[in-house]
Amino acid sequence: MYELYARVCKAIAEPMRLSIIDELRDGPRTVGEIVDALGTSQPNASQHLRMLRDRGILTARRDGNNVYYALTSQKVVQALDLLCEFMREQHAPGRRAS
Repeated sequence: MYELYARVCKAIAEPMRLSIIDELRDGPRTVGEIVDALGTSQPNASQHLRMLRDRGILTARRDGNNVYYALTSQKVVQALDLLCEFMREQHAPGRRAS
């Protein structure tokens, strides 16, 4: 189980992949929409999308010439939101380092 956990964590431990997940939080998007929203190239986005798909974080569905990517579960967004809350708490003004 820890190996699977580490593989998923490694997949999301990259700023562009976190941005892609955030972009998909409200529903499926095409590769073109993701590229435009994140200001990256199509090959770069495709590489990151493939990694997230291989790790089971995303699904892909073809509709004509478009490929739509979607999160397999909103739980990944919830987990990232919790991690973000934790980081804000750790870096809150007045918090002393332990």
